[in-house]
Amino acid sequence: MIVCPNCNHQNPDGANQCEACYTPLPATTSCPNCGATVQTDASFCGQCGFNLNVSGSTGGGNTAPPTPLPNVPDLVAPDPLVEPEPMSVSSQFPDPEPISTNPPTPDPGFPLPATVVSQPANPEVGTPSSPDLGTLPPPPPPVSNEPEAPPAATSSSAPMPPIPPPISNLPPVTSTGLGKTQLQVQSAHLLHLQTNTRIELPLNLSVIHIGKTNDQIPPDIDVSGFPNSEIVSRIHADIRVEGDAYFLEDVGSSNGTYVNHTPLPRGNRHRLRTGDRISLGKGDQVTFLFQGS
Repeated sequence: MIVCPNCNHQNPDGANQCEACYTPLPATTSCPNCGATVQTDASFCGQCGFNLNVSGSTGGGNTAPPTPLPNVPDLVAPDPLVEPEPMSVSSQFPDPEPISTNPPTPDPGFPLPATVVSQPANPEVGTPSSPDLGTLPPPPPPVSNEPEAPPAATSSSAPMPPIPPPISNLPPVTSTGLGKTQLQVQSAHLLHLQTNTRIELPLNLSVIHIGKTNDQIPPDIDVSGFPNSEIVSRIHADIRVEGDAYFLEDVGSSNGTYVNHTPLPRGNRHRLRTGDRISLGKGDQVTFLFQGS
């Protein structure tokens, strides 16, 4: 077995590289004493402990003969490189002919007509005469950057308007009363049909209680003095004011509340309109007409 010097893996005899790490394995030879396989660079045999250095120096039977070198013919020096001659640009491309700026010469066989140039009637020849300094206008005065003061008022200007008298001296203005606007206040009332009594609804209350005298919720409209008031509960109904609208609500009366001969269920609200007939209790004995303005 050949032990890998890198990972100590045991490889079979004759292997060239380790099977585990692929490290090249050293060359092996046989021990001259016991015939075991040992590495060529080992000093002692791993089996019998034979000194391999002594055997290698005394006996040269196992030493491989030197490999003869093949005969290599002498190299022939190559010929030196030939430098090419520089190419002349003038030899390949001839110089272009110079472009003539002179106009072409006319053909004598075709004469050109004569050109007539008109001369001015009175040509002026000579340098222009310089103007007379005495005839030039004077230069304008320099402009000042300071703002000019407004001209002072003269006595010939228009007279100033008269100063109005103070407000305290003005005569009082009499009011005609046409411009005043009267605020229209929404109001409503109930008309008791049995006694023809008019009851104004309070303007400062949002909830108006209807009933009879009691200790829990004092009524705002007390019907104790009307005939047949015994059928009306002490806490009978409420009229709620929301803006310009009036709503009637039964709050748990014993004999019920009727609007236009129709019973109003407890907790329901009915918006009152002018002419609605309100009956407190059965039999239409305590009846009111709602009137709005």
